[in-house]
Amino acid sequence: MEQTFRIKALKYGELLHYEWDTDLLEEGDGYVFVLGRYGRKLQHHTKQSVFTVNNWSIEFFSSKHWFTVSAGIVDGQINEYYCNINMPAVKNGNEISFIDLDLDLVQRGGKWMVIDEDEFAENAGKFGYPEQLIRQVREELAALEARVAAREFPFDGTIERLMAQIPQQQELKR
Repeated sequence: MEQTFRIKALKYGELLHYEWDTDLLEEGDGYVFVLGRYGRKLQHHTKQSVFTVNNWSIEFFSSKHWFTVSAGIVDGQINEYYCNINMPAVKNGNEISFIDLDLDLVQRGGKWMVIDEDEFAENAGKFGYPEQLIRQVREELAALEARVAAREFPFDGTIERLMAQIPQQQELKR
């Protein structure tokens, strides 16, 4: 039987930012991998909109690390990695929440880059990020970049291994 998790992204101060439903793929010591289904609805509270996501994704949430990973899957291939820098995720029953700290490390077209520097600067002021948190975010971003470069978990082939669990209906969604 499938286990469904509601994912909730929060902004600093625990303000609900966006949320969506996923299915459990694998759970380990302090982490979960979930599947974002093709056609899932993402309710974006900040933008007061609901978006339909037309790709599969394998997503990683950790209660130990200051990042999430979403690997977008199109035609059976990873076409994008999107990593949020955030406070460690909290799992409470069938809900996983995390506080998004704005900076993101993404891979598009085979190139890794940091995005949303402007959003980080704006929200640091708007939400009153403490200086220690600002330093921690920078340190966590550098640690994530090093983890990616060294191909350490979960960038060690684990996500690719989990792709085998995507339902074959994927081929119908082109």
